[in-house]
Amino acid sequence: MFVDTHAHLEMLEDVEVVIKRALAHGVSRVVAVSSNLESSRRTLEIARTFPQVFAAVGVHPHEALSLNKEVLEELEKLSENQKVVAIGETGLDYHYMNSPREVQIASFKNHIELAKRLSLPLVIHVRDAHEDMVSILKEQIAEGVKGVIHCFTGDYLTANRYIDMGFYISFSGIITFKNADKIREAARIIPLERLLIETDSPYLAPFPFRGKRNEPAYVVYVAEKIAELRGELLEKIAEETTRNAKELFGFY
Repeated sequence: MFVDTHAHLEMLEDVEVVIKRALAHGVSRVVAVSSNLESSRRTLEIARTFPQVFAAVGVHPHEALSLNKEVLEELEKLSENQKVVAIGETGLDYHYMNSPREVQIASFKNHIELAKRLSLPLVIHVRDAHEDMVSILKEQIAEGVKGVIHCFTGDYLTANRYIDMGFYISFSGIITFKNADKIREAARIIPLERLLIETDSPYLAPFPFRGKRNEPAYVVYVAEKIAELRGELLEKIAEETTRNAKELFGFY
């Protein structure tokens, strides 16, 4: 069985069909992540509807300007539901800079404090911002902050900096793209006990579906590529990444 640790199910109109297709492909759990308050509400609604789906609530760095005290309070209320297993996605994105750097940092730190209060892991988005991200997380690890660097696109050395702090590294369909050699190297080398898989659907469909809508069923293709890179059986990758997901998110 597989776990898709990152999907934007609230963006899909045919969620029930998508979940059924995922189950048919051996995907037993999906972590549905959020990008703002409204999507957090919708994501939790989906998680409450489908036993296989769990929710992460939070505000994406692109929308960091929308985060205020009232939004944080509402996110905390949503997190009281047992189907909420993480805070996110949150983090830093200096590639597009849809929100100013200082606003993104403040938003991320607010999410960290929320995760600490609720004893929940973080789902972390980081693009072109690894130095700031590592610096912020180093300040927090002594206080038990944990989480996953989702849709990892860095190299092995960067991955190792997060692993040394106790974080998981999650790989998406990008690992099947032609120009992803450094990402494949990271997936081949990092400890299996720190590795997760995801789709980031509806984005980033893996080969041979690139350019089409992605969905949780396709996480199997990510697992197959990782098995190939590491010289492991697919069943072992499925077993270990599922165990890792359960350990991080506390699935029941």
